Amino acid sequence: MPSRLSPPLFLRNASQLLTLSGPPVPRRGVVLGDLGITADGAVLTKGARILRVGPTRSIEAEARRLRARAIDCRGRVVMPGFVDSHTHLVFAGSRVEDFERRVRGEKYEEIARAGGGIRYSARKFSEAQPRELIATAVHFLGEFAAHGTTTLEVKTGYALDPELELVALGVIARLRKRTRLDLVPTLLAAHALPEHFDGKREEFLTLVTDWLIPAAARNGLAEFADCFCDSGAFTVEECRRVCEAGRRHGLVPRIHAEQLSRTGAAQLAVEIGAASADHLDQVRAVDVQALARSNVVATLLPGANFHLGLGHYPPARELIEAGAAVALATDFNPGTSPTLNMQFILSLACSQMRMTPAEAISAATINAAYSLRRADRLGSLEPGKQADLIVMDVGDYREIPYYFAWNHCVMTVKRGRIVHSTMHV
Repeated sequence: MPSRLSPPLFLRNASQLLTLSGPPVPRRGVVLGDLGITADGAVLTKGARILRVGPTRSIEAEARRLRARAIDCRGRVVMPGFVDSHTHLVFAGSRVEDFERRVRGEKYEEIARAGGGIRYSARKFSEAQPRELIATAVHFLGEFAAHGTTTLEVKTGYALDPELELVALGVIARLRKRTRLDLVPTLLAAHALPEHFDGKREEFLTLVTDWLIPAAARNGLAEFADCFCDSGAFTVEECRRVCEAGRRHGLVPRIHAEQLSRTGAAQLAVEIGAASADHLDQVRAVDVQALARSNVVATLLPGANFHLGLGHYPPARELIEAGAAVALATDFNPGTSPTLNMQFILSLACSQMRMTPAEAISAATINAAYSLRRADRLGSLEPGKQADLIVMDVGDYREIPYYFAWNHCVMTVKRGRIVHSTMHV
């Protein structure tokens, strides 16, 4: 969204300033828990960038010279804005019927046969006008900002039909002009087989690789290409074909991997150099080691496990201790993870996956930024980086996941502009 130059801001008197300073690479192992904390910290912005970070007293004089707007954080925590690296923002309707059926004990296959599941979302998408999709997404984006997310990846995948997938990408392009948040577009070209392609699987995949992906790339509508590699979705070889087609046209691969069953998708992600392998509920030790030796980010999505009542979660501790680059994301979508609150994801990461609060924060900021190829400008509070930061109404960062399902965010700053605030300043 174009805007005038942002006036300088001086956020001062933070009990803890979480800088996450360091090189633009993912944090691994013990380094994942290093938040680069400055006590009684402050941030000085100029325009869309961070000018200075450090103890409040060390920056006050420069802030006065710049006539920066002073914001007294009054002992709250200041940290980078969340980077949500896996969302399905653009959809129509909800899947509350699926939710109730699941609560009553019905299985996914039964729900799908009754008209639910991804194909239900596809039917709702086909009935919606772009303006309706945009209005719904704009509302959600306001809630993302209010909960502290400043950048989010946005996947297609609920249109299913190749022509409608281009419509979905067009909606994302229009949304990028309607919000101050950074939206990173991903073409989830192979999410599920559309109903009208039953029995025509090869025809569908050919349309995706030979028409949809080239069209998306040619029009600059996507940065990444994704594929759902799992039982009941697409095979390893089919996803290899989709991801390689994406790479030929300049789209970096991402993969939904090992969520419902182990297919070999994590190994495929390593082999093709995907930016991220997401879910990873069913990985084995050999997969963990392969991910640890690679630059593929292991993006864990505990919101889906929680909502589906699965009783098991991705093996975060094994991945971290092996040296894998671990990220966290909401997986915001109507079917399996209808939450946009990254703070709740941090709580799940700590209580269900035994990540420390510091590890969870690094995973939801700098490591997620790395998976989106943006660690050079996002994910930490350092001079020269985008002024994307949030003020949390806690005195200790560990309280963010401790008080679960709360919204602690009282101010969100995006590119040096306040985009959400409940603080009296």
